[in-house]
Order: sequence, then C-alpha cells, then structure tokens
Amino acid sequence: MKLALTFAALVSAVSAANEFHAMAYNPKQLKTGDCPTVDSVRGDLQVLSKYTNEVRIYSVQDCNQGEPVLRAMENTDWKVQLGLWINKDDKVYEADKKELLRLAGVFDFKKQVSSVIVGNEAIYREEQTSAQVAAKVRDVKQALAKLGLNIPVTTSETWPSYDKQLIDAVDYVNMHAFPFWEGTHIDDAQSKAFEHIYDLQKLAGSKKVVVGETGWPDSGANYDAAEPSLKNEQRYLQEFICRAQLEKIDYVWFSAFDEAWKPVSNASDVETHWGVFKGDKTPKFKSPMYDCSKFVPSSKPGESGSDDKDDDKSSDKSSDKESDDESSKSSDKSSDKDNSSEIDELDEDNSDSDSGSNDEDEDDSSSGALSHMNINMVSVAASVVALTAAVLF
Repeated sequence: MKLALTFAALVSAVSAANEFHAMAYNPKQLKTGDCPTVDSVRGDLQVLSKYTNEVRIYSVQDCNQGEPVLRAMENTDWKVQLGLWINKDDKVYEADKKELLRLAGVFDFKKQVSSVIVGNEAIYREEQTSAQVAAKVRDVKQALAKLGLNIPVTTSETWPSYDKQLIDAVDYVNMHAFPFWEGTHIDDAQSKAFEHIYDLQKLAGSKKVVVGETGWPDSGANYDAAEPSLKNEQRYLQEFICRAQLEKIDYVWFSAFDEAWKPVSNASDVETHWGVFKGDKTPKFKSPMYDCSKFVPSSKPGESGSDDKDDDKSSDKSSDKESDDESSKSSDKSSDKDNSSEIDELDEDNSDSDSGSNDEDEDDSSSGALSHMNINMVSVAASVVALTAAVLF
C-alpha cells in the first residue's frame, strides 16, 4: 500500500510538470472566429484537460459563449471564471449581466463557476473610471447574492490601474502582468512580473492578489528589448510558473491557443501567437512543458521593495553583511545561468516544434502527459521505488 501511494505521488509530480493553474480561453473557432458550439468547446476542453481544469472566458453574451462553455462542463470537474465585458457603452455590460443571471438559473454555478470577472482592462483602455468599474463589481455581487450565490467577484486590470476604491470593491485583486509589453528583456522578465505582484500585495493588504493574465508570444516583431520566440516563451513560462508555485501565487496563463482570427492591430504583430497550443491544437512544447526541479528565483521571495528588512537584522550579524551581499550577487547570477541553461536543454527537445514539424506533438497530445517522461523522471521513479522497498522490507 505504501509503495502504491508513493508511486501515485510520483505520478502526480510528473503530471504537475504540465500543469497550469488556469488558462485564458476564447471559445470562438480558432481560424475563423465563428461562434462556438457545445461540441467545439468539448473538443477544446479535451485537449486542455491534460494541462488544467480551469479556464477564464471574457464574456458570457458575446457570441453566446457562456452557455456552450457551461454546457460542455456539466458533470465534469471543470471550473470557469466567467467574464462580463465592459466598454464605453454600458448597454454591453447590462447585456452581459442579464445573460449571467439567466445562466445562473440554468447551470450549477456553485459547482462550475470559480469567479465572475467584471471587465477586462476597461480602465487601462480609458473606457471606464476606477469608480465606475468598482460600482459594477458591487452591482454584480448584489445581483448574485439575491440568487443565493456567494461567488467571488472581481475585475481584471493592468497592475498600475488598481487604486484603493477598486481594491475595496473586489473580492480579490486580479492583475495583469506582461513584461513583454513593457519592452523587458527575457533575462529580466521574471523579476519584472514579480516586482509588480509585490507592489500590489502591499497595496491590497489582506486581500489575495492573483495574476489574471501573463504570458509571452512566440512570434512577431520585437517590442523594445522584448523578443518573441519559442525559446523565450518557454523560458518565461517555466520561470514564471515555477516561481508562482514556490510563492503560492494563483495565475491565469495567457493563453490556451494561438488564435488566427484575432486582428493584428496592436503595437506589435504578436496578437495571434500567445498560445501554449498552436492553431491546430497541438502543443508547442513537448512534455514536460517546464521543469522546476532546479529552479532558483532571480531574487528572493518578497525581496523586491522590502526596504525595512535590513533594519531588522540583529547587530551581531552586521560584520557578515558585506560577504553576504557578495554571496547573494553571485547566487543571483548563478541562478539566472542555471535557469537559462535548463531552458536550453528543454529548447533542444522542442526544436521540431519551432521548425513546424508537429509529429511528436501529435503523439504527445494523444497519449497524455505521462507518455513522454524524460530520463530524469524515470531515475526519480527508480529511486523512489528503491527507497520505498528498503523501508518496507
């Protein structure tokens, strides 16, 4: 029995190397942008089920997204973060809210809906003020409460858009962090994202901070020092997720699929290249998609912006400060090198994906996350079994 439990724990650890807390998902048809059906959503969820059991959508009313998503999730363990769209026209918000309340009378929100997200970057786009979004968050909370639903309600904004009145209105702070759109070099991307997380955690006080969107594109034009590439996408994926797991930060990865239907109208032609999966629904990366076994964060958890910590050190350690600082600098440089080398190893395994060949990816998609255990995981399995046998016998 102990051996079986130990092996189950190992399988769980291997599966975790492909696991995402949640993924951003637009259920529209990937190539055409046509509206989804229950069957098309079920097909998408089947692909994603090896990697996550929670998705975020951005509107329940647009293209009638809410109903097919909830219908496809019936009698499953899937969760969805339901979005209501907000822009300058409040009629759009009212239509989404009306559809949300209708769906609440049809589906089991307590089982399937993990949260409701009122608006997506409406403040950033300068289409609504912080006060207006806060009022809509409270409006939705009251409407759900009348139906006996105590579901977390928030909004989703870029990190600088949050102020006290918005934080007071939401049940948790849902922030977007895109080092790419700040023109950040990949070497500094991990630290940049967590710097913003730490800043918002200070502002949020006791409220939980969740990263509602983060990711990196694999193709398109550079944005200042930020370079889109398959290697950089996987490096940021690995470094962010490993650090988020280490610091217990919930997140939504942007995004599940490359979406060819999206218009290329941003400052860089990368909008169709943010997915973990290609437009044909095959994974861009072989399993495991990331490996946290050797990960070291580029700065210590909570270190960014913590000016008071040195003041709390006892005086008997002051003589060691200089050598500790030098050791820390050396460690930071070493961790960046180790993490980059680790990505290079993973990138070699993904060279076929980068060149357009997806034969291995198709095998991976059909056979599941465990079918491509690497030699390190096999060695771990052998060690665990040997150790367990020694204990038992």
